[in-house]
Amino acid sequence: MNWKKLVITVLRVAIGWHFFYEGVSKLFIDNWSAASFLSHSTGPFSEFYHWLAGSDLLMAITDPVNIAALILIGLALFIGLAVRLSSICGIVLLLLYYFAYPPFGGTLVNGVEGNLYIVNRNLLEALALLYFIFVTEKGWGIYALVRAGKRNKEEGDSVDASQSRREALKNLATIPALGVLGFGAFQDQKTFGVDTLSGATIQVGGVDIKELKKPVPMGKIGSHEISRLVAGGNLIGGWAHSRDLQYVPSLFRAYNTERKIFETLMLLEKTGVNTINIGFPTNELMAKYKKVTGSKIKVISQVHPDMENNDYLVNIDKAIDFGVDIVQVQGNWCDWLVRDNRLDVIEKMMDRIRSQGYTAGLASHTVDSLIECQENGLVPDYYMKTMHHDNYWSAHPRENRVPFEVDGKKYADHNRFHDNCFCLFPDKTVEFVQRATIPVMGFKVLAAGAIQPEDGFEWAFRNGADFICVGMFDFQVVKNANITNDVLDKLQGRTRLWYG
Repeated sequence: MNWKKLVITVLRVAIGWHFFYEGVSKLFIDNWSAASFLSHSTGPFSEFYHWLAGSDLLMAITDPVNIAALILIGLALFIGLAVRLSSICGIVLLLLYYFAYPPFGGTLVNGVEGNLYIVNRNLLEALALLYFIFVTEKGWGIYALVRAGKRNKEEGDSVDASQSRREALKNLATIPALGVLGFGAFQDQKTFGVDTLSGATIQVGGVDIKELKKPVPMGKIGSHEISRLVAGGNLIGGWAHSRDLQYVPSLFRAYNTERKIFETLMLLEKTGVNTINIGFPTNELMAKYKKVTGSKIKVISQVHPDMENNDYLVNIDKAIDFGVDIVQVQGNWCDWLVRDNRLDVIEKMMDRIRSQGYTAGLASHTVDSLIECQENGLVPDYYMKTMHHDNYWSAHPRENRVPFEVDGKKYADHNRFHDNCFCLFPDKTVEFVQRATIPVMGFKVLAAGAIQPEDGFEWAFRNGADFICVGMFDFQVVKNANITNDVLDKLQGRTRLWYG
């Protein structure tokens, strides 16, 4: 047995099968396109990839050429035909994939392969194909069969016929092997469907941006132009507010891997959503996203005081060091500080934010907090307030609601608070918002999933919100952007002026 030749054959066939399967799988996916993959490119040649993705005509050429190249290169490598030419073409294709998302830092699309730097699967396969360009031995295959036939003609009767037949069978062995693998893949596809996340041309996000009717409109907070729909950070951070479904936060975190978060953020930006409001722990991830992608997304960072060490300002400085755009006193902390008669801490925090040249936001769940702050002269650059109605089944009775109970004890008694209601007194909230003469951002407008977006968005905007903050999975982004536009285009009954 020629073990060296066997190893070379196995390597060539393995790479060939990878190419072939990638191409065939895409061929059988309805309306498959590389447009999403290309449009999210962040490499040094991203403008070229974005140019391709931005043209329907170019994509009508690129997609079938991509599929055909994968199938033909893979088939040629597998059966051993035109190996050198196929290897050259394969290297070119792999390098195109490589430079679309080069692993020069970050894990934007490489999450399925691990945390990579410089070397990834595409580069390794390209290096392996270099062998077949420069080295004569390419294993068993059709090319060797053709070459042996020519040699037999030249050498005539001197060739051992039995030995020639054995070599011929070895060189033809890849053809039935292709049939076996193909049958197995076909059976797998019948059972599990086509793998839409196949390899080097992975479909990013799984949402067609072409469904977007138009970009989300803009408003202003301070000097910042921000989208009327602002992305929330709870789904990224795993804060599900899922009532008694204790496993849901872990599901959120399992789904929203770093890669998935980055995909979602890129999709948000393509819809015109240019701002995200995040909890403090997410600052590091957002800083990484902006560094890796070059994104200009505006980051509103929620901050809280360090009461144990009497350092009320430390997290403001940390947030600024992360490169955030707007700093906001966190809602639950505003409530607690007002409840505990520590308005002095809120005042110091807002003074610090403004002294650093940043827009200062003040959030709360209980409207009493904002009322008391306003009465004591603590007026921020914008308010962020929970804004949703309570006409949904899991809301506990109004007569049992107590100010400041959000983020407090959760009761087993469904007549009491159990992580189910975040705008405790909707009428009182609306009255406060109507009087406000600064921008208002409504959040929890869907009561953590209890209210349909069409209903929650319309209620918040109609009752005075200038912006709404909504946590979104990637598959909800385009739909929510369209709903926002539809609601704003048809909005009736709003009496408050638009601020910002």
